[in-house]
Amino acid sequence: MLFREIVAMALSSLGANKLRATLTMIGITIGVFSIISVMTAIGALQNSIENGLSFLGSNIFQFAKYPVNIDAGGEIKKKYQNRRDISYRQALHYYELMQGNAREICLKCFGYELKGQAVYNGVRTTPSLLIVGTNRSFLTANAYTLGYGRNLNEEDVDLARHVLVVGKMIEKRLFPHESPIGKVIRMSGHTYTIIGVLAEKGTSFGQSQDDICMMPITRFFEDFGEAKRTVNIATQSFSQETYNGTLDRGIGAMRIARGLRADQENDFEIYSNDSLKSAFASIADVVRIGAFVISFIALVAAGIGIMNIMLVSVTERTKEIGVRKSIGARSRDILRQFLTEAIFISEAGGILGIILGVIGGDLLAVWLKVDIIFPFGWAFAGLVVCSAIGIGFGLYPAYRAAALDPIDALRYE
Repeated sequence: MLFREIVAMALSSLGANKLRATLTMIGITIGVFSIISVMTAIGALQNSIENGLSFLGSNIFQFAKYPVNIDAGGEIKKKYQNRRDISYRQALHYYELMQGNAREICLKCFGYELKGQAVYNGVRTTPSLLIVGTNRSFLTANAYTLGYGRNLNEEDVDLARHVLVVGKMIEKRLFPHESPIGKVIRMSGHTYTIIGVLAEKGTSFGQSQDDICMMPITRFFEDFGEAKRTVNIATQSFSQETYNGTLDRGIGAMRIARGLRADQENDFEIYSNDSLKSAFASIADVVRIGAFVISFIALVAAGIGIMNIMLVSVTERTKEIGVRKSIGARSRDILRQFLTEAIFISEAGGILGIILGVIGGDLLAVWLKVDIIFPFGWAFAGLVVCSAIGIGFGLYPAYRAAALDPIDALRYE
């Protein structure tokens, strides 16, 4: 028999039992959908990080009280919470020690709990502005660009001036038809003059990066207090070649600023773009493994369903098999027909699962406001796995059909 004749007969047989074939196919679809949707969403997030959603600028390392992933529980989390804050005095000491050894040194303190709301002429922003006290190096250290106006300078910090550099979202909300430069706004009970506007940066993990207000770190501490606050210190080396040397000097300077003895371990965290990416990658790998295990179980269950339905089909079509063999059909033709039916069910379910999985994963990516992708590698792997399931679980029923004796098959009622 020609291969196209075998395919036609297989499809005709499946068409005669549409409901049964569809229900069997859905099992494959669910398993493939679960893994493809997760891999698509994680791939979109990872691409966004690698394509510029990095938290820090280039050639930069940062010292902080907490590690990147502070979601650890129990004693581990308590360890970091009980760790000494990095005080502004210590940060200034580090700054002095590193003068001439680094291109930029950024001191910054975030007021995450403040949830600032800016007001101008009765118009208000959302009550979720991120207020940060910092110096002129914040733009470099956090990959921001000044849109227009001016940046903070050393005099602003020394004199604790009431000035702000604001994000694009604040400009759009409060000053849709005029320039905000030189305008005075009220925020969290204090008045500030806007001196600069940042260029639009977009979102990261669904969170806007344009609802930020930068003020001199000294003014931040005067208005919102210095107690129970920790300063993050970002340092940029002169080049990639000098990065490791700058990092070594920075660690030494930080230990001196913190007053650590030679036998004491570091009581601060060090991270860079690479460590941020590694932290995300480790989390993503755990999610991938979990999704793969769950999907594998679902696919094995679906494969058992295929085997069961094909065994039922062999029993129901015993007489048909006997007739075909009696008029010249070979055992391998019967084997190929039933195997083709099993593979078709598996592949059809797999293709549907891939389509739904990509749509589901990219919808999540759109919700998180990152670029959508098509995971070609995982889609190809899904088709290969579905073929393996069709062959693996369809081989035994197909072999049983091919091994039937034509005389006994014709007598079957």
